[in-house]
Amino acid sequence: MDRLKGKTVLITGGTSGIGLASAQLFRAEGARLAVTGRDEGRLNAAQELLGDDTLVLRSEAGSMADIETLMAAVQDRFGCLDVLFLNAGLAHPAPPELVSEAQFDEIMGVNFKGAFFTIQKALPMLSGKASIIVTTSITNRSGSANFSVYGASKAALRSMVQSLSLALIGRGIRVNAINPGPIDSGGFQRLPLPPEVFQAVKGEIAGRSPIGRFGTPEEVAKVALFLASDDASYVVGEEIVVDGGISLVCLP
Repeated sequence: MDRLKGKTVLITGGTSGIGLASAQLFRAEGARLAVTGRDEGRLNAAQELLGDDTLVLRSEAGSMADIETLMAAVQDRFGCLDVLFLNAGLAHPAPPELVSEAQFDEIMGVNFKGAFFTIQKALPMLSGKASIIVTTSITNRSGSANFSVYGASKAALRSMVQSLSLALIGRGIRVNAINPGPIDSGGFQRLPLPPEVFQAVKGEIAGRSPIGRFGTPEEVAKVALFLASDDASYVVGEEIVVDGGISLVCLP
């Protein structure tokens, strides 16, 4: 307990799934919290769950104006940041011939551009021993026919983590990534598939996994806690895979 006592944490995409599970765990470990989301219902539910002392803000991860507003709100409330967890992301699964320019721009804008500029705008607030954590995906290392743009955006994040880890470690700021595999989270559950297709896909993925199941958001949150805490003080520029072994045995 108290592994984050006295630390201020901002989690983007923190109102469901991995982000919300991490927010709950980080709060239990003593952190002061700010979380963002885009769905009004999930924002309200997160505020109730995390308490009035948590700053819960509606913010579009790919919007430069929203990023500026977010940083001003965090600065006003807390004054500094010790942990920045960039977890906001989205996917529009589609074969390449059906991907629209608008979908391409939205995915890249939220998943890559938003992450980069959130880090940039947060730099003046980051403490000398800050930790930046970025959520990537196992699709960033292997092909997935219906997730070509999503996978590319996550590969860009992997590269960004490596470059920024070198750029920022001189300031004492560690940059690392979490690379989740199949996680039974809100994002997966909201994929636009008919119920019978969804269950078939879920069963097929679980059947291919060496561990025989999906992971839980709570399991990923524990890895995020490690990277956020001083326990990971010598971990720089790494991408920790949390996938039950599925990336070891097969392509998506």
